[in-house]
Amino acid sequence: MAESFPRQQARTRHFSLGVPRNFAIAADGGRVAFLRTRDGADQGTCLWVLDIANGEERLVVDPRTVADDDAGEIPPEERARRERARESSGGIVRFSADLQLRRALFDLAGRLYVVDLETQALTEVATGGVAIDPQLDPTGTSIAYVERGALCTVGIDGAAPRVLATPDDENVTYGLAEFVAAEEMGRQKGYWWSPDGSRLLVARVDVSPVQRWHIADPSNPERSPVEVAYPKAGTDNAEVSLHVVGLDGTSVPVRWDATAFEYVTTADWSEHGLLVVVQSRDERTMRILAVNPDSGETSVLREDVDESWVDIVGGLPAHLADGTLVWTVDRDGAKRLLIGDEAVTGPDMQVRGVFDVDRDVVLFSGSVERTVIGVYTWSRSDGVQALFPDASGVVRARRAGGTTVLVQRGLDAPGVRVTVHRDGREVAHIESFAEQPAIALNLRMATLGKRELRSAVLFPLGYVEGSAKLPVLLDPYGGPGHQQVLSAANAFLESQWFADQGFAVLVTDGRGTPGGGPAWERSVRGDVATPVLEDQVDALQAAAERWSDFDLSRVAIRGWSYGGYLAALAVVRRPDVFHVAVSGAPVTDWRLYDTHYTERYLGHPDREPANYEQMSLIRQAGKLERPLMLIHGLSDDNVVVAHTLQFSAALLAAGREHTVLPLTGATHMANDPAIAENILLLELEFIRRALGITSTPA
Repeated sequence: MAESFPRQQARTRHFSLGVPRNFAIAADGGRVAFLRTRDGADQGTCLWVLDIANGEERLVVDPRTVADDDAGEIPPEERARRERARESSGGIVRFSADLQLRRALFDLAGRLYVVDLETQALTEVATGGVAIDPQLDPTGTSIAYVERGALCTVGIDGAAPRVLATPDDENVTYGLAEFVAAEEMGRQKGYWWSPDGSRLLVARVDVSPVQRWHIADPSNPERSPVEVAYPKAGTDNAEVSLHVVGLDGTSVPVRWDATAFEYVTTADWSEHGLLVVVQSRDERTMRILAVNPDSGETSVLREDVDESWVDIVGGLPAHLADGTLVWTVDRDGAKRLLIGDEAVTGPDMQVRGVFDVDRDVVLFSGSVERTVIGVYTWSRSDGVQALFPDASGVVRARRAGGTTVLVQRGLDAPGVRVTVHRDGREVAHIESFAEQPAIALNLRMATLGKRELRSAVLFPLGYVEGSAKLPVLLDPYGGPGHQQVLSAANAFLESQWFADQGFAVLVTDGRGTPGGGPAWERSVRGDVATPVLEDQVDALQAAAERWSDFDLSRVAIRGWSYGGYLAALAVVRRPDVFHVAVSGAPVTDWRLYDTHYTERYLGHPDREPANYEQMSLIRQAGKLERPLMLIHGLSDDNVVVAHTLQFSAALLAAGREHTVLPLTGATHMANDPAIAENILLLELEFIRRALGITSTPA
């Protein structure tokens, strides 16, 4: 019997296993290191090296030949980091290397290993404890890591470990990112090496002001609940301070107005100096601070202010070889690349982020059409250049020493194509071992309605347009911070499976989603419900006008996380349009979600309480008239299960029938194969029953 798509998708972790990732390029461009599993079902991620000169790949380390990577032995701090990073595989899930890519460092279950990338000689580095987040210094001679909240170092030559910063008490850690930094700011790091490897910039995080939540496992009552320092909207964040710590034991505090700028969004330490980026609590002001590492004194290098919020842009700040600052600015309706004081990209492009700066070449991503994310370079000699002028997909890249690694996704086929380029030509291809999905797309990309909403419409494979009326399923995320409608086949595989069950599926990115420019993204400030839901309805009606196949008397909606909130919101507010919803891990009361994400869009709840009242699903529970399934992982520490349980209690108090599906032991990712497979099947059956669909597609 052929394997079903839900089972294949769950087993392959959404077809991510076997895909090359985490590329590092030697400073001279002669070698590329990367991670990849041995095949599309293997979860043991291995370390590989590509030699540019001969184009040959080498398997450097297979973790199964080194140590057992048993999930039960992974330290709690590392499990939390993986959850924040949405890391679902095992083995070597990250590595650190010196600039010349001679050595690489990785950890397995808290043990450290250094491998010579030329000889493949492997050495375990003894720390005497359990190491978290190890990083090799740029010169390749010293290792830093965190152990029980202390920042430690050890030499790769076997020198004894040293503790450089010791926590004052159990509420303090050195060198680890706090919850909102890792979950919302994209900052996974809590320390940064100096270029010469003699000092480190270290974050001291004190969570004592942060309220405690307790994540229990009701299916195993003998286990104690896990205590989580969770800064919900309107409450205190962790106190973050920075210190320049020397290998000789010296420590210099970095001084800035941390009361006015409590968020540390990132740092950059290069040959041009030490920069720290800080942000105000309301996120409307961001400053780049130049830090004197000897004294800890800071000066404001740049300040950006926006009446809604200032975006954190990945890969920045950075410098050209001559020290010129690389940054972005919102100007003329676009996010533009800024070199010094000059905006070098035009108002027709939205800059998405910077991958690398290779001396005088800036490698960055941008969109002219919001469903396409291209890769571009800028240099003083050539200006802005598209690496693939005719590309219509989604491309990511890395660059160093004149060598560029390109990772391309498109609509022509699922999966990725990874190529290596040097001197204007392709010099190598890195194979992806990901499985081919047991499914084929029947997809139309569309621009719908007066707001030109980017959408995808999927019909059953082999379906002839106009031959029947099909029930409709909306399958959006829809909210700020995540774009779903992209020119990449893998984005629509799950939607296609639902289409193949006899649905016309509509996926739409409305206001607030990335790619549409600053005004488009900020149009949800103060209201993350009304404009987003309006756009879903408008897209549905516009699609039904274009395709007569849409049966608007049978409309379902499903989603996860913010998409789960949107799905529940749809049947609560617009039962005239939506007839059934499946809501996975929804935020039902925005006061229960974290500070940095929530306050960006809704403001501080003490100062803008009406925003929170109007967004709350719990307050609108009595309006539910349609079938609603709520799904939630009991171990979710991001959108905690209290969201679903409190909403369910409000629905019950209002006498509103609904279904709750608790997922034992599941986190926000809910990536256990058995759970992930059967969720889809149960969702499908619930939707079919609610819409009165008794037959299954041929």
